[in-house]
Amino acid sequence: MTGTTDEDGYRGPARLVVGDTQLAVEVDLRGHFQPIDGRYHWYGRITANSALSTLLSGKKRSARLHTPYGEVAAELSDPDPWDRYRIAGLSTPPFPLATSA
Repeated sequence: MTGTTDEDGYRGPARLVVGDTQLAVEVDLRGHFQPIDGRYHWYGRITANSALSTLLSGKKRSARLHTPYGEVAAELSDPDPWDRYRIAGLSTPPFPLATSA
């Protein structure tokens, strides 16, 4: 797996595990630290994927997302008009964070 990272997130290939089903997907992720709850909130969209659409049928589901940078729990929800599912999670994101020196 290769992809791109920048100070805002990750765009590239990933593996999504929903129940017993594993899917190769493309993701576009970013996030921000939320000082109110003290956690990092990451989120993004999964490129339209017919197998994922069939599996979810527009319903919200828990999943695990694997990128070259880590594996995290995620929540899948609300496909947009282009059938790209939203994915989100809390705390450690599945991409490196920019650090200041």
